[in-house]
Amino acid sequence: MLILITLFKFLFWLFIIFYLIKIFTRLLAPILIKRFANRMHDRFNQQFNQKYEDQKNPSKKEGSVIIEKKINSTKGNSEKIGEYVDFEEVD
Repeated sequence: MLILITLFKFLFWLFIIFYLIKIFTRLLAPILIKRFANRMHDRFNQQFNQKYEDQKNPSKKEGSVIIEKKINSTKGNSEKIGEYVDFEEVD
């Protein structure tokens, strides 16, 4: 009989805890989702404003041209890559 009463107490408290968690989740989920959405909105606006400010105030004058030359690498190392293998088709 004592085991049965203990089992009912356990099931009762499990049921109560389950419904309390369910109620708190329903109350807190919209708040957390709204907070997350606001953070994403602020982050998007910040990135957009940075991009817009870069376009609005360019660091170069309009029409100026800058030519940068690349340094040519030596071609002497290409001989050490490997030898050519001629493959044949197999039917």
